[in-house]
Amino acid sequence: KAIVLRHKIVAMGSLPLPAFPAAAAKHSLDESSHIDESALTTLFKSQQSHLNFFFEHIDHSQTLAFTRALLNAAGTVFFTGVGKSGFVAHKISQTLVSLGIRSAFLSPVDALHGDIGILTDRDVLVLLSKSGATEELLRLVPCARAKGALLIALTSVEGNALAAACDMAVHLPLQRELCPFNLAPVTSTAIQMVFGDTVAIALMEARNLTKEEYAANHPAGKIGKSLIFKVKDVMRKQDDLPICRETDLIMDQLVELTSKGCGCLLVIDDRYRLIGTFTDGDLRRTLRASGEAIFQLTVGRMCNRNPRTIGPEAMAVEAMKKMEAPPSPVQFLPVINDENILIGIVTLHGLVSAGL
Repeated sequence: KAIVLRHKIVAMGSLPLPAFPAAAAKHSLDESSHIDESALTTLFKSQQSHLNFFFEHIDHSQTLAFTRALLNAAGTVFFTGVGKSGFVAHKISQTLVSLGIRSAFLSPVDALHGDIGILTDRDVLVLLSKSGATEELLRLVPCARAKGALLIALTSVEGNALAAACDMAVHLPLQRELCPFNLAPVTSTAIQMVFGDTVAIALMEARNLTKEEYAANHPAGKIGKSLIFKVKDVMRKQDDLPICRETDLIMDQLVELTSKGCGCLLVIDDRYRLIGTFTDGDLRRTLRASGEAIFQLTVGRMCNRNPRTIGPEAMAVEAMKKMEAPPSPVQFLPVINDENILIGIVTLHGLVSAGL
């Protein structure tokens, strides 16, 4: 039997592949498939017209009531939706979170299988649906109402079941979808996104969110880093500093000058107070001007005794501005405390590497 089965498998493997119709096998565009600039321009103008319809017909009294409901929420503002509206609901929720507002996305399917346990009578549940007839949302409404949450529908069809079932409803005026069949949700989702994000900014202003508070929610971004990071957070500390004494010969300090990757020497006294700086540029200029006499020159004689410096509590972005200030940019700043004691160095390369 095993031999017979093996022969059958081999025979099956040798069968030719079934033939597919030419139309099904053709993946590339044929000669009739094309789009020109005029057609594309027309589409963009049509979408603009549809969005203008929304802006011209939105009920601002409904919008104000909605915004106040979110602003006064004692608990969490949950957003939910199915399909494309679900993606928009998730995005709006994340925008609110980035502004320091307690918010989350609640999957309507998962909610009906246990996740609704997170809802309380202090929360708001915003339900997004173009038609207002989404079955999963209609099934969720009585369950969410039993938890005591405030229910708000965002829909685009007049007189829909979801709006009628919720405590509050906002109509998002929709002229039609850009899709030629008026089916693909492209204009309706754009409207939902514009509405939600505009309300988010209204909440941001109402809560008097400062730039510093916003930055604290975006620590990995450039804006966050520029408003959070201080010089002490990005500087090299004492053990990694290219230091020398003013009586040291320049030629004896070449290794220290080049090995630390700072492009300079930090000249200090016995108490670690900063005397000046000597850069690789200073070395080249000294060599050109003095020739062999450089072997007898001390760092203290040729160093810059009035370098730009900065304190550890200054913002890192201020250090970058100070480096780039006239009359000529510099690549580093010694970091000193109130007693002129050297405690670190901040370099342009270090600031750029930190994302500033």
